[in-house]
Amino acid sequence: MLTGEDDNEPGNEPDAKSDDASSSSGAAQPARLVVVSNRVGPLKDEGRAGGLAVGLADALRRRGGLWFGWSGETSPEGTSGPEKTEIHGQTALTTIDLSEEDLEGFYYGYANRSLWPLLHYRLDLATFDRQSDRIYRSVNQRFAARLSPLIDDGDIVWVHDYHFFYLGSELRQCGFKGRLGFFLHIPFCPPDILTALPSSHDLVRAMLAYDLVGFQTESDRRNFVAFCVQELDGVEGADGTVSVAGRSVRAAVFPIGIDAESFRRFAVSPEAGEHEEMLRNIARDRLQIVGVDRMDYSKGLVQRLQGFERLLEDYPENRGAVQLLQIAPLSRAELGPYVDLREELEGLAGRLNGRFAMLDWTPVQIMTRGFSRRALAGIYRAARVCMVTPLRDGMNLVAKEYVAAQDPDDPGVLILSRFAGARAELGDALIVNPYAIDDIARALQRALTMPLEERQRRYESMQAAVFTGTAARWCDSFLAKLDESAPQAVV
Repeated sequence: MLTGEDDNEPGNEPDAKSDDASSSSGAAQPARLVVVSNRVGPLKDEGRAGGLAVGLADALRRRGGLWFGWSGETSPEGTSGPEKTEIHGQTALTTIDLSEEDLEGFYYGYANRSLWPLLHYRLDLATFDRQSDRIYRSVNQRFAARLSPLIDDGDIVWVHDYHFFYLGSELRQCGFKGRLGFFLHIPFCPPDILTALPSSHDLVRAMLAYDLVGFQTESDRRNFVAFCVQELDGVEGADGTVSVAGRSVRAAVFPIGIDAESFRRFAVSPEAGEHEEMLRNIARDRLQIVGVDRMDYSKGLVQRLQGFERLLEDYPENRGAVQLLQIAPLSRAELGPYVDLREELEGLAGRLNGRFAMLDWTPVQIMTRGFSRRALAGIYRAARVCMVTPLRDGMNLVAKEYVAAQDPDDPGVLILSRFAGARAELGDALIVNPYAIDDIARALQRALTMPLEERQRRYESMQAAVFTGTAARWCDSFLAKLDESAPQAVV
């Protein structure tokens, strides 16, 4: 079963005791949970579960429910083909295929050529065309039509991410009158950027079909409300609602987390230990800097390497003393901007290595293969510095993983972009402007020379936030708010 690929951020096996959490005598049976996302599962840790899967698995097992989405495969029948269902206890994982035309227009086209760059503030990379817009809406409509017979008004339906902005509205058109929530895992850009999307008014009006719309940060929530007010003549309420043409939707912030306890256990597993030792042996007495990101233009990878180059220029004592390992698994490698990014990044790394390398030292290593969660935990633990410097990110759970994996007696230092959603919770990281190369270099120098006492103080503050704001808490807080909502007729 496939995981959600857009967060590329970790998760672990839920605690088995939660299977019986809803069986206490006298406890009211919660409504069945129906989850809709582009990719489905896994319900158990396979070393690759993302934050979304970790947060939802326990809730699905407690409530019983259905997880519905794309199979990850294409077929001539596409969305009209047979459903594929796996049963795990009281939870069903049900998927349908896409056709090749749908894959190109819905996924590669509208979702990843139009919405992804736009919502990450990259209007310069966004492309718009009528055909992909039409296919995107059609896929949302067909997914709703296939899901509708599988649910009833007593269910709670929770739709995830930018692939399915229209799905709630389409479910309402199919007659669903139950509680309906939506969570956006990536940023929501300001109205001045979003209005460049030709169908921006249609898209946001479709979001009003949900009873609760959740965002990673307060900035994202404000941008959504501002669009409703400025572009749709809406009215913002004091209770967190926004009303447009007689329809009110609650907009709120729910920062996603990780299963911190499980990830801490990952960090001391045999697989983690093997990779930690391997990295320390390669680095020898050198300090290791690590970055872990999908190969995506939103992650600030070029600026990161430029910042490392500036470190070697301005602080020459680091030459031969530090190394940067950038793990960057390929993502959407067929799309032009991603091809260009890989070429630019590899060219920059080659130039940097050619300029500074010694016979026994190569400054930068880039790996485009992926690693298991346990292996990554060991790599994090071996690194004195972790760079999480996206140009814009909804949350970025790598920052939280790094904190959870650290040795409390000798923790590393997190360098974090001011434009990552994680900044709101991890203020004791070294916060940088990822566009400012000198800022990155100064932060690197400070991190590499930071005394143990200061590293421990910053770690203790951040680990408290990571171990409190978990994936389970994210899920429970959203569902509690959705449970409180009274479904309204769509006007």
